[in-house]
Amino acid sequence: MKKLTRLALFAPLLLVGCASTPNDPTLTLQTKKAPEDYAQCVLPKLHEGALHATVSETSRSYRIVVSSKVAANDVLEAYKGKVFLYERTLLASTFGPSRLERAAQECL
Repeated sequence: MKKLTRLALFAPLLLVGCASTPNDPTLTLQTKKAPEDYAQCVLPKLHEGALHATVSETSRSYRIVVSSKVAANDVLEAYKGKVFLYERTLLASTFGPSRLERAAQECL
């Protein structure tokens, strides 16, 4: 019975991390490049770093999604003159910029 009580107390704590994923970008940058030019600059850099990225295009923006087997996908979105980076990895920017963040900054 004690195990069941402990499980009932700790189970909601495990779900808190899933429900509290922020929707704000990890990093916001400014660029003078058009979204298409910016995406064409970033993609080769990601492939050099052995990251699997997919690109989707809307009428006004480009979105690059880097898949992850361990954590949620990382997203880089270019819209007009702004670049939004959404990183959901456990150690995002803990030990320095990630490969995605470095590629994003190099292409400004």
